[in-house]
Amino acid sequence: MTVKVFDSELKVMEALWKEGDLTAGQLAKILKEQIGWNRNTTYTVIGKLIDKGAIERYGENFSCKAVITKEQVRQYEAKEIVGKLFDGSAEMFLSAFLSGSELSGDEIEGLKQLVEKLKIGEGL
Repeated sequence: MTVKVFDSELKVMEALWKEGDLTAGQLAKILKEQIGWNRNTTYTVIGKLIDKGAIERYGENFSCKAVITKEQVRQYEAKEIVGKLFDGSAEMFLSAFLSGSELSGDEIEGLKQLVEKLKIGEGL
């Protein structure tokens, strides 16, 4: 499942990915400490994520569980950027991303290995 997760929603997701299942109250406390949100703001964002299917709420204490992974969000966002800004071209994206970058030998080797995996159809 892939869904668009906005920046505010990402704050809730990050807390769930880091801490695991949390009650709505625990999320509200964490987000108040981290970014100053009030309880109602947190509950509103939780509701939006539930409607999207990104989290599930269960139990009498309104525990929240992430349904989508951080990797799914990363993949969705990467595809959005490549599609929107680079006409769907991964090559153009990588060229823009890497231009002016100073990559270490390990990073270059890692990129070579990714390309080799793609060539032989292993995927990433």
